[in-house]
Amino acid sequence: MARLATILVLAMTCLPVWCAQAQDDLLASPSDDLLGSDDLLGGDDLLGGGDDLLGGDDLLGSGDGMQGGDDPLRGLGPDAKSEKPDAAKEDPHEALWAEDRYPSAESCRKCHPGQYEQWRASGHAYAAVSPMFQRFEQAMTEYTQGTVGSFCVRCHLPVGTQLKVSRAASLLDAPQVVREGVTCIACHRVREHYGRSNGDRRIEPGDIHAPVGGTTNGDGVASAIQQSDKLKLKYHSGQTGPGQDIHASSYFFEPLTNSDVCVSCHQVAVHPGIWLEVVHAQYRHGPAAAKGITCQQCHMGAVPGKPVGYDYGHVAEISGKPFGEVKKLSNHMMWGPGYSIAHPGIFPHHPDNKKFSPRDWLAFDYRAGWGTDDFERSVAAHHHFPAPWDTSDDRRDGRKIVDANLSKAQEKRGAAVMTMESALKVDGPKFHDQPRANRGMTVSYRVSNVSEGHNLPTGSLGAQPQLWLNAVLIDPDGRRVWESGYLDRNADLADMNSVEVAKHRIPRDKDLFNLQTKFLINNVRGTDREAALPLNFSIDQLVFLRPGAVPVSVLNHPPLIRMEAHSIAPLDHRTAKYHIPASALRRPGTYRLSVRMRNRTEPMYFMRQINSTPEMIRRMNENMLDLCQSSHTFIVR
Repeated sequence: MARLATILVLAMTCLPVWCAQAQDDLLASPSDDLLGSDDLLGGDDLLGGGDDLLGGDDLLGSGDGMQGGDDPLRGLGPDAKSEKPDAAKEDPHEALWAEDRYPSAESCRKCHPGQYEQWRASGHAYAAVSPMFQRFEQAMTEYTQGTVGSFCVRCHLPVGTQLKVSRAASLLDAPQVVREGVTCIACHRVREHYGRSNGDRRIEPGDIHAPVGGTTNGDGVASAIQQSDKLKLKYHSGQTGPGQDIHASSYFFEPLTNSDVCVSCHQVAVHPGIWLEVVHAQYRHGPAAAKGITCQQCHMGAVPGKPVGYDYGHVAEISGKPFGEVKKLSNHMMWGPGYSIAHPGIFPHHPDNKKFSPRDWLAFDYRAGWGTDDFERSVAAHHHFPAPWDTSDDRRDGRKIVDANLSKAQEKRGAAVMTMESALKVDGPKFHDQPRANRGMTVSYRVSNVSEGHNLPTGSLGAQPQLWLNAVLIDPDGRRVWESGYLDRNADLADMNSVEVAKHRIPRDKDLFNLQTKFLINNVRGTDREAALPLNFSIDQLVFLRPGAVPVSVLNHPPLIRMEAHSIAPLDHRTAKYHIPASALRRPGTYRLSVRMRNRTEPMYFMRQINSTPEMIRRMNENMLDLCQSSHTFIVR
């Protein structure tokens, strides 16, 4: 599923769980601040410090690297220490048994290296190892005392769900195929046509030789099997000796040819009927669906986000050589806006990283330069390294994999930018006043969703994702004299979720243009307030009447709680209007107005609420997307 963060907010509002103690205040004291005192805008002056919108903050600076132990994946099991607790120690035969029943993408890579290379950095491959998913799922389980069951993992860990992997066990100790999240067999080993089933679909068990579903009638596989002796192929488990393993047959599975295969995880309702994932409903009622354009055409085609056709080539390789006829190739990177905040030794998946365990990788301090020539020549002798990183050769081997994964992650991030910009257009500025010194003026931008597929942004409702317009005015001396869409020292937008705004340390961003959908909680007395509350408890101590017994499935939201969507419908637009004060235009001259859309999958206040680590927050911010950047120069007379 794309971005399951809202489960934590939505699902718990409709569960009969009442809080027995006060929850953490979103306006916590400075001692609760995970990010320290460094302002993202560089010091206390929001409008000073050159053109860099993010200034010189520690959050995004180089600094000393975090140790791997700060990564949230370290504490997925019942014991946060590096050694496995006795209850979580795995059977040495477990991985072999799992592979025999549910082959991993590593097995598929032998015949389909191109598809594997695309998939290994995709959102599907990231579904299980995502630190944010792990924190969401853990927090939700704690809040609901386990009553959430398998709701989240059905989509994020489909193989783990069928293997009944215990929540008490760490994902770090699970078989490779479980850590692969939405792996190959999650789509290609399904025989039944599922609809809006909230991720609850069955993967057919079987070894690498078992049949797989595809978009053709399997003639390519049949041709290879007929030449199995010549090509040295093994297509059943009884065959021994050298040769390349291959599935014995392929069947046509129609949902893979249209959008039906996506719906079970991308149209999800939380009990008793509150929609969490809404992308398929938006698609179904949009122009693309009316034209017969499928999800795959935009998200698996040749161009990110555009239904302009597919690449063509050989689907498979045998003994390293292309085999079969040239056919349409679906891109398994699954074009989308997300990016990774996991340790680069663990994600993207890499065929050579199995030399070290996931726990080993979390101890590899890639930020400190381990394994680089400079580090090993001049710094390593003064450091103490945990096993297995206590030899230079192992650190250098680890560095090669980390560098390759960092490069692959940046490739995915670049594709995310292209995907977003394929749907996003920013026109302007439009001046509503003549620019005059010592006078205020109003300017506006038109932000359009030029995609026919679905809303922008889409995916989960509730606390994320954030997509906002950052506008900056630079005066004739190169000073930043006005800004909207800036961040506070906690990396939050300066809206009502900002601790800094609530404590009057920085001004509220009155002109903020933010397309984030928010959860609105009625405070019983007074107006609604924007908040991310995990439970349906009242913070008001006065007696009040409970809501009437109206089915919430009819309301489509819990009583006293609703969602306020700000996303832009397909082929629609919204206007961002800014009121620049006279104090920013103190003298005549040439001014520059620069804008960019910014996108990140989670807001900081929500990450802190579910106890995300500082390293998670750092990675979320240093990888955020900058989109549709432009500058306009004008004269103030």
